[in-house]
Amino acid sequence: MFGFKVINQYEQGIVFRFGRALPDIRQPGLTWVNPFTDRLRKVNMQIMVAAVPGQDAITRDNVTLKVDAVVYYRVVDPVKAIINVQNYTFAISQVAQTSLRSVIGQSDMDQLLSEREKINAHLKDVIDEPTEQPWGIRVERVEIKDVSLPESMKRSMSRQAEAERERRARIISADGEYQASKKLAQAAQVMSADPAALQLRLLQTVVEVAAEKNSTLVMPVPVELLRFFDRAARPAVGQAPAAAAANPATPATNTPATPATGILATPATGILATPATGILASSTGAPDTGALPPARDVPAISAPGRQPASDGLTAPDHAVRKTPAS
Repeated sequence: MFGFKVINQYEQGIVFRFGRALPDIRQPGLTWVNPFTDRLRKVNMQIMVAAVPGQDAITRDNVTLKVDAVVYYRVVDPVKAIINVQNYTFAISQVAQTSLRSVIGQSDMDQLLSEREKINAHLKDVIDEPTEQPWGIRVERVEIKDVSLPESMKRSMSRQAEAERERRARIISADGEYQASKKLAQAAQVMSADPAALQLRLLQTVVEVAAEKNSTLVMPVPVELLRFFDRAARPAVGQAPAAAAANPATPATNTPATPATGILATPATGILATPATGILASSTGAPDTGALPPARDVPAISAPGRQPASDGLTAPDHAVRKTPAS
């Protein structure tokens, strides 16, 4: 009415006179404009929110994702926001969508999932670059809301996470066993220095077993008793080789010889040989009839090189020939 206008606290006004924007910006409050020549345009200076629809994109490691985001922006220069761009709200939405695809294509899937802060900061810089100076709009914050993965990729990631947890569990278990073995080695050194400590440990084990209320009774053998038997067994083992060395066994002779008569007796056949006549006789006194006795396995004794001419008789293969006495 009569050219009076009210500008809210969160707004600023731009006056167009005959279609041309005046350099002065009307501040919040009551202001007057010429109703015949001027026209007032109010600009909201609050932070506005623009939702970026889900974008299907391919990451740098060739994984197809669907990512949606949200952009927080505000107008810092109302003149540029009104004059330089027709609809800055729609323009910000389109820039955010194209920038989101570009940033996803430059990043890996692991970065999108684990390094959200870096991705958000980079996306903010990419969107803010073409909007602040030309359009007078500053992007305050950009957040990635959701990253949708394919079902096959979700199953692969679950198997990978399970394998990683199993690996960590094995490492922790092995580390615990290693530390326990070191402590047991130290305890063994302490117990070896004092034998009574090992006996006390055995008694403690008996107490622990008895506390379980079972029918098993453990009777530990004292270590000192075992060591006594060990010391008693060592001298007995050492005396056996000494006795064998003090009383050596004499070798047995199977063929007795009488040097006075030069007669040899063969225990295997019982036949005597007289070197004087060369006649063979049995040990029983019966003359030789020429019949061959049954063959027996006897050791062969070779005759010396010198043999009297009178000894021309041949004995059977099992007989032993006596050499003349020298």
